[in-house]
Amino acid sequence: MTKSYLSLFILLMMGTSIIAPIAAEEPKTVTDMLGRTVEIPENIERVIAMDDGFVEGIMYRLGMQDKIAALGGPCCKVDYNYSFETADGQAYEYKNGMNPVKYLMPQLAELPVLVETAATVNYETLASLDPDVVFLREGAWAFTAGSDEKLEKTIKSIESLGIPLVVLVGPPYQENPDVDHIGEEIRLVGEVLSHEAEADELASYLESQIAEIRSRTSDVAEDEKPKVMQLGLSPRAREGGGAAMAWGLDTIESYFIENIANAKNAYDGTGAFVVISAEQILALDPDVIVLPTAQGYHPASELYTAPYYQNLQELSAVKNHRVYSLPWTPYNWAKRLEYPIEAMVIAKAAYPNRFADINVGEWTLDLYQQIYGVDESTARELRSVQWLDWMVEEGF
Repeated sequence: MTKSYLSLFILLMMGTSIIAPIAAEEPKTVTDMLGRTVEIPENIERVIAMDDGFVEGIMYRLGMQDKIAALGGPCCKVDYNYSFETADGQAYEYKNGMNPVKYLMPQLAELPVLVETAATVNYETLASLDPDVVFLREGAWAFTAGSDEKLEKTIKSIESLGIPLVVLVGPPYQENPDVDHIGEEIRLVGEVLSHEAEADELASYLESQIAEIRSRTSDVAEDEKPKVMQLGLSPRAREGGGAAMAWGLDTIESYFIENIANAKNAYDGTGAFVVISAEQILALDPDVIVLPTAQGYHPASELYTAPYYQNLQELSAVKNHRVYSLPWTPYNWAKRLEYPIEAMVIAKAAYPNRFADINVGEWTLDLYQQIYGVDESTARELRSVQWLDWMVEEGF
């Protein structure tokens, strides 16, 4: 090798040694909703979310659905059916209900599930999947810790595996349950996944829908507010000697009634999933009833016609046909991206005149398109799998 070529070779090697460290991937840090500083890789290829479809929905919107490596709980894998008979023997059947992300990403059904029973994590499976980051959403069914001690133990167990863990805090685990921090959750997911602008756009859109609802009802006088009740038509309540379940003033369900729709929660007690008797419900006599789905789907027709609810036919909401079903959202305690639909149904049910210009069935189609970036045909399918076609049938 000549001297000139040798000099050139040495310079090239020196250049490579200088450039290599600069090009190496550097981790970044984020602060999660518990105030923990978490170091995560810049390039994320494998994600696990211990939640019930919230993070998965965000990832679909960001075009990152192929990076989902496992599910927290089973609700994104399952198709649901429901049926009942009226007092005169007429059968009603509902088929193919599902979490919206199950419809959008059928491949989720093939993924492993890490939490088969609430807050019991399969750490062996978690370690074997070698994720780049894990999201844990407090308040979701897939992680109902039950105590700060159990949460802290789970955090330490995941950290001991050397896996970055980012904790989100859903409405049920907030000191005062509300939806205002859902945008913070979305933006944090976007920051972790390096899609800040798109996540902010999604969060801002959802926040704007809630702001619009509030703007239409903010000036309702206290003595003009209707009594609205979220009434859980759960077989478990009937088996326990009651008629249904109620949600008190300290719950996220009450927040939708009182703080978004600006109506009155007819049940002014406290606590969630409170079993109450037919006599208690008749005494409360709500003007409007909405049927949540935390304990399974139940259509308005069931309350109107099923033999086991004949003792509730004197309720004002029943006699005036002001009973409305919320979207079929299995395991939705912590609320997911479709939460404005629940808010809109409750608000229009309470104040039909103030929302007379909004056809909620059509409005829902637009919401799906904005959230997930899908076409109208897909939005119609999403409306159907959430068992909301009653909106079309009733012109709601």
